Amino acid sequence: RAQILNAARRQFPEGDVQHWWLPRTGAGVRTMISDDVVWLGYAVALYASVTGDASLLDEELPFVEGRALEPGEHDAFYTPDASTRSATVYEHAALALDLAIKRTGASGLPLFLGGDWNDGMNRVGEGGKGESVWLGWFLLKTLGDFGALAKERGDTARAKRYQKHADGLKRALENAAWDGQWYRRGSYDDGTPLGSASSDECRIDSIAQSWSVLSGEGDPARSRTAMDSAIGQLVDEEEQLIRLFTPPFHDTPKEPGYIKSYPPGVRENGGQYTHAATWFVIALAEMGRADEAWHCYELLNPINHAKDEAAAERYRVEPYVVAADVYSGSDKGGRGGWTWYTGSAGWMYRAAVEGILGVRKQGSALSIKPALPSHWSGFSAVLRHGDATVKIRVQRSTEPGITVDGKAVSGNLVELEEGAGQEIVVGI
Repeated sequence: RAQILNAARRQFPEGDVQHWWLPRTGAGVRTMISDDVVWLGYAVALYASVTGDASLLDEELPFVEGRALEPGEHDAFYTPDASTRSATVYEHAALALDLAIKRTGASGLPLFLGGDWNDGMNRVGEGGKGESVWLGWFLLKTLGDFGALAKERGDTARAKRYQKHADGLKRALENAAWDGQWYRRGSYDDGTPLGSASSDECRIDSIAQSWSVLSGEGDPARSRTAMDSAIGQLVDEEEQLIRLFTPPFHDTPKEPGYIKSYPPGVRENGGQYTHAATWFVIALAEMGRADEAWHCYELLNPINHAKDEAAAERYRVEPYVVAADVYSGSDKGGRGGWTWYTGSAGWMYRAAVEGILGVRKQGSALSIKPALPSHWSGFSAVLRHGDATVKIRVQRSTEPGITVDGKAVSGNLVELEEGAGQEIVVGI
């Protein structure tokens, strides 16, 4: 909650936000990076769903004000002024999503602009015509989740506008983004495909495939084919990593951005970017591909990169924290990069608890839908719910189902009781 409030305060009245800022002074960078305006809506909707706390939406917060970017200007670093204008968290998030919808390309997909999740692809769409397939899936997911909040609040005009855009976006993703065996990553300003079988470099990118699943909107048959393609080309058993994309940028005449200045296999340029790799694990778990999800999770687990002296010398970084990136390639393969990276650590925790163990909180209820590898007989867990202790035991059984304190319940949702301990047994 505190972090959502912190981020929402860094928005300009026009709807765009600071890409990053210094916490004491508020100085930061105003950019054309395209996914920044979607994350607040995603986080707010997720927070409301998990906690059941809708009061966050009515918190009143100020904007910041500062000069707009000039035409063709990628970014500007300055200290914005405090604005006299304010809005609720709901309006902050909605204003950002309104801007995201306006930034739509000719084929109906979101504009890439100054980069999307992959900041290093900052020149793919700098001319204002290139499009992002990954951002299409992410925006589609967020419009659905946040649109439900809009409907609940009686903001029917906005809810209808979001639904109409989502319908068109879904059609565009299936018509313009499908490459035959996987989803493309996007397109350059001149229309050249990015992340396509026809690409000389960056032929397949993992996040366009995983988010076709995580969005809940991708064609199931295509998503299966896309994830099969990604496993075959991006999961590297020898180096024990999951590449972000392959091959790395190096010799292509195209200019994707500063990502090309990284050596091949380093950081986002064809190495493992763990943030994206955790999405890959969660997608496999959501598809019910439990053995593959567990295997990929094992590849990410840092302790598995330091089981003996030779492995530790190869990995070279702490084996007890998550590394943002792991290098690939003949000379640096398997070497860890930037460690203590909280973004990847948070998603890796979610991959374990929500993806593989299948334990998710939904307001006052608990959803339990495990994706356990075949060699597991089950697991036990303890959940703290206020002052209460909830004991969970999952076991393989000839009679699948859930009992709570010995009584059978239907479905996979369990209502949590305030102030009372519960014992949940799940047969799978």
